[in-house]
Amino acid sequence: MPKKTPSLVAIVPAAGVGSRMQADRPKQYLSIGERTVLEHTLNKLLAHPLIAQVVVAISDDDPYFAQLPIANSPQVIRVSGGKERADSVLSGLKYVQTHLEAKWVLVHDAARPCVSLDDIDALISACLVHPVGGILATPVRDTMKRANAERNIDHTVSRDALWHALTPQMFQTQTLTVALEQALAHNVAITDEASALEWQGRQPVLIPGKATNIKITQPEDLALAEFYLSRAEG
Repeated sequence: MPKKTPSLVAIVPAAGVGSRMQADRPKQYLSIGERTVLEHTLNKLLAHPLIAQVVVAISDDDPYFAQLPIANSPQVIRVSGGKERADSVLSGLKYVQTHLEAKWVLVHDAARPCVSLDDIDALISACLVHPVGGILATPVRDTMKRANAERNIDHTVSRDALWHALTPQMFQTQTLTVALEQALAHNVAITDEASALEWQGRQPVLIPGKATNIKITQPEDLALAEFYLSRAEG
């Protein structure tokens, strides 16, 4: 870790509904053990010694977050979430710029509770000396197929140099704010924070992360996340 590393702020967009989980509430409020997915995620981020605060973007009509004990933590700040991920991240960025003045931010998915502190260390170390910033990622291992409109195989795609994008993704606060605002103004589809920088012609660095850093999307992911968390705690 570079000397005199500054304290950092994490932004967690958590305004999504997670319809693919087929549950009675957004996936970030489903339980793993005695805590919700979101609580596991926030606790993991706050366990890192360089992350001073976490800004969580929550829908204004969300009835669940205020009931969580972690909502009362002075290290956790709630802001209004938006319709799309980029809107929620921008809401968090504006709070950081106005109230916290952190030069760097880490944006992390609410439904990735299994990220390791070692991976966050590697991300921070790499990004602080990189001109753009970067993301955690894992190389593609499986054979990749391109489908046609009928969902038949059109051709095999080479997996060389292909990576799965993970989070956290770390960029300078002002740089990411401008990139997101400009991309949204041009109706560019923003799937993650790095894609906004890519649209500007920048090249964020890829930092290899653990494949255990899964995003809870399907019902079966809950059991897998519980296994990874229990193994980490053990």
